[in-house]
Amino acid sequence: MTTLISIKGLSKSYGKKKVVSDINLTVSAGQILGLVGPNGAGKTTCLQSMLGLSDFDGSIDVMGYDPRKQRAEMLNDVAYISDVAVLPRWLKVEQALSYMADVHGNFDREKAEHFLSKTNINLASKVKTLSKGMVTQLHLALILAIDAKILILDEPTLGLDILTRHQFYNHLLEDFYSDEKCILVTTHQIEEIEHILTDVAFIQDGKLVINESVEAMRERFKLVAVTNDKLTQAQELKPIHTNSLMGLTTMLFDRSSGEELQTLGNISAPSLADIFVGVMTKEAV
Repeated sequence: MTTLISIKGLSKSYGKKKVVSDINLTVSAGQILGLVGPNGAGKTTCLQSMLGLSDFDGSIDVMGYDPRKQRAEMLNDVAYISDVAVLPRWLKVEQALSYMADVHGNFDREKAEHFLSKTNINLASKVKTLSKGMVTQLHLALILAIDAKILILDEPTLGLDILTRHQFYNHLLEDFYSDEKCILVTTHQIEEIEHILTDVAFIQDGKLVINESVEAMRERFKLVAVTNDKLTQAQELKPIHTNSLMGLTTMLFDRSSGEELQTLGNISAPSLADIFVGVMTKEAV
């Protein structure tokens, strides 16, 4: 696979506080990578460094560009959606399309209009008359109409209702994704994006604690509904997380053999959310 983003030894401090420490990460064409962590874990700092919005220690290569020195050239092939869609309230939708066509050589107005035709957004409407969800959809239309190789999303559905979030990710897959491009999305709500991810990286306190494909993660971790008479035996196998609710105990195991676990109870594949909770809880201990 063609490497599109390569990060080596990324570190960033604000005064004496180190917010990102020795991050190593590679994103290749065809990947949809979720950078997942709790609030304040360092997700946005990583993205800002990649986009040339923040100075840093280490090295970042984005399609051959150094974001500190070649940001303008890099942004021809990189599209970005922040956690807050900020557009001038006085601006009309059609004016936003015209502006993008004038300033970005890779912007396809016809594609943006096709995207907007799937929404309730009128081209003559002003931004101030649109709901928060509609502003996000407009922002998405403007960004996805750029013929970029890399799409970076920072908590893109923050504050949106569940239907709008669902539509957002459907449009993302239908209107942008291909095996020649990559998507990097940050969130602290992994349950809403795990169905689209090919790879996942967990970040906590500025450090990567896991960086694997989703397939490898689901092979590595197992969730077991442990019967009451097997609780002591199960604890001896050192689960990384235990949850007891309404008389049912589930345990998450990392790299334990299937033969050992079969005697404890029903084995199932955990969701990425299950794994995230288990790993973050373990790392916090």
